[in-house]
Amino acid sequence: MESNNNEFLIRPNPKGLKNVLPYIGPAFIAAVAYIDPGNYATNITAGSKYGYTLLWVIFASNLMAVLIQSLSAKLGIATGKNLPELCRSQFSKKTSILLWIQAEIVIMATDLAEFIGAALGLFLLFDIPLVYSALIAAVGSFAILEIQRKGMRTLEFVIAGMIFVVVLAFGIQVFHANPNPSGVISGLFTPKFEGIDSVLLASGMLGATVMPHAIYLHSALTQKRITGSTEVERLRIFRFELVDVFLAMLIAGAINASMLVVSSAVFHKNGLIIEDLNIAFHQFGQLISPFTAICFGVGLLAAGLSSSSVGTLTGDIVMQGFIKRHINIYVRRLITIIPPLTIILIGVNPSKALVMSQVVLSFGISFALIPLILFTSNKVIMGNLVNRRLTTNIAWVIATLIIGLNLLLLFQTFVD
Repeated sequence: MESNNNEFLIRPNPKGLKNVLPYIGPAFIAAVAYIDPGNYATNITAGSKYGYTLLWVIFASNLMAVLIQSLSAKLGIATGKNLPELCRSQFSKKTSILLWIQAEIVIMATDLAEFIGAALGLFLLFDIPLVYSALIAAVGSFAILEIQRKGMRTLEFVIAGMIFVVVLAFGIQVFHANPNPSGVISGLFTPKFEGIDSVLLASGMLGATVMPHAIYLHSALTQKRITGSTEVERLRIFRFELVDVFLAMLIAGAINASMLVVSSAVFHKNGLIIEDLNIAFHQFGQLISPFTAICFGVGLLAAGLSSSSVGTLTGDIVMQGFIKRHINIYVRRLITIIPPLTIILIGVNPSKALVMSQVVLSFGISFALIPLILFTSNKVIMGNLVNRRLTTNIAWVIATLIIGLNLLLLFQTFVD
């Protein structure tokens, strides 16, 4: 049952599907970060250039995402605080302000990618000029935020529904693309590269996997949503939340894999290298059918709209958490619309803007990932939900790899 403050009450020994369902939802909102329009550009490029070769990178990325998002969920459950709030309580005021500033910049870059993705989806589907598409996308993002007023649970259902739209869109595309099953299996489980360029592209795919705003957000979604009065109950809650994390990351990984598989089966097979989503849309229509192109556009639109609302929610969380300040969420949404509208008005290529937004995100990952591991490894903070030594060691290896790849991505971008 639900209490008046929207927290779920825990039964001593929850069993069965009915008692698992209240735990499902937070990871699906966080998972939107893994299927945002920035992923579209990277996966389409990887599939068209190297076929199924880099499919294993998505598989490895997904395994990393499961661990990182489970740590974020666990932090909220164990402490009743989100990551920005813990940073404020554990670090100096000056450090918290600096962390807040970088987090806001990261979220602006996130909004840029997602808002442009939604606008591009409308442009491709309905041939509406990009500026007007952007304005319509803005209205759509406000509508999704309005749904939050009906409760976080309602928003979770809406976001999950939009993720299902993306799943359906790429499921249809995979069916019509008729990929090579042996190629898919080989690419999924055989780590290899095809020259230095494939290594750099894989670095971009891996390095941009874990998004900073997903880490901040997930801890906030679990901090008071389901509460336990004892450490034993909190441990039980976390075990159920792991189901949520595994399901959400499995679906997000399947979507990303589908993007690469479709690109490989359609573009790579025909000797085409596609690095622009606009071109990808039209090539799907020519090489398969207009219907599959429409599916691609619908998926892009759904991913962009859902991601943009999630980015706005995260912005509100980091401001309250780091500096204990708050602005109206609709005012925040209005402010974050200005940069992508400006970019569209001055005629910047949307696909290039998506790539540049990923570069900005690369700056922020260490500022979220390192505190997360430090806090979840602290017995005083986490109690009996503290990381095991093996978990901590694996998390540091993953953090080192992700941060290193992001630095490589930054170096590659500025050198180019």
